[in-house]
Amino acid sequence: MSSYPPSGPPPKTTLRQRLADLRGPAVPPRPLDARALAALAANPGCGRRALLDGAGVDKTALAAALGSPAAFGQSQFAIVRGNSFEARVKGDGGAALLELVHRHLGAGAEPPGPGARVPDLTAAGPEGRAARTALALREATAAEAWTLLDHPMLALEVAGTPAYLEPDAVVVHPDGRWTVVEIKSFPLIDGSADPAKVGAAARQAAVYVLALERTAEKLASAVVGHTVLLVCPKDFSNLPAAAPVDVRRERAVTRRQLDRLTRVEELAATLPEGLSFDPARPAEELTEAVSAVSAAYAPECLAACELAFHCRERARADDEVTALGRSVRGELGALTTVEEALAAAAGGGCPDDPTAAALHHAARLRTEALEAAACPS
Repeated sequence: MSSYPPSGPPPKTTLRQRLADLRGPAVPPRPLDARALAALAANPGCGRRALLDGAGVDKTALAAALGSPAAFGQSQFAIVRGNSFEARVKGDGGAALLELVHRHLGAGAEPPGPGARVPDLTAAGPEGRAARTALALREATAAEAWTLLDHPMLALEVAGTPAYLEPDAVVVHPDGRWTVVEIKSFPLIDGSADPAKVGAAARQAAVYVLALERTAEKLASAVVGHTVLLVCPKDFSNLPAAAPVDVRRERAVTRRQLDRLTRVEELAATLPEGLSFDPARPAEELTEAVSAVSAAYAPECLAACELAFHCRERARADDEVTALGRSVRGELGALTTVEEALAAAAGGGCPDDPTAAALHHAARLRTEALEAAACPS
């Protein structure tokens, strides 16, 4: 006769179930995109962002529930304008887009004609679309013809979990080279654009290049180009213009930073059972849950993370020098709080600490300079 309850250890919770519990039972996972991955790679020491992104937590809703809503993002007008421009660029079978790729990155190949391939990438779910994209890339490479992949789906493993990424376009050249195309709504004025916006686009494109390289590893004749094509409106018109952008540096940095990320299952294993980031829970409970995961706040987070305002408030409350910036944090060494830094400047630091001695010396020089300025001879 069997006993009840059954003997033996309880069944282990799978990682998928564990992450679902962290999100909340009724909260669908929020997929990672290239913009989020680029921001994550820029701050690999932040376990909080790695875990929340890996679990698919909606950080915008979480920040609002914490009382520190995010204050950045594209306006609805900018989104509509961007979609309209992208539709124009890809119209007529992508003829204008392929012509721009040939002009800037064609490398002597025959120009694309009316018979350029635009395969259908429709499939069920992100996994199915990624598999269909990989098949289309394989067929296009074998065909040795100009091919435009409109919104392909690429897969990239990040911190032990798969991320599905959707670039604006990927063009396959007749020689088997694959080029990432980024379409943005900010203008190219006299052939140049805002360096900050170009840099953000380059970091985002570098993520797509990394994902493409994973697919290219399975094809001997495929080569992923490290020069992407940035397509923007020309001057103040709606006509497309383009500029090649070398992303080798951004790709190397992103690859190195993503490799440094702690795996999501390791971060989740350190948290107590029952902890949840469900935005429907009380703010006090969510604050405690978020505080259970270590963060690495820096002022740069304000432009890249939905939780930046909450993390800044906590960093200031804890007197952390990280709130002053990464460069300051790096210069201060073992001095991790503002109070410790001020004490060292006043001469109360450890005499054997070279950072404390340098701060004290700098403070003396500053005092002497102020006294000299106040009492000119």
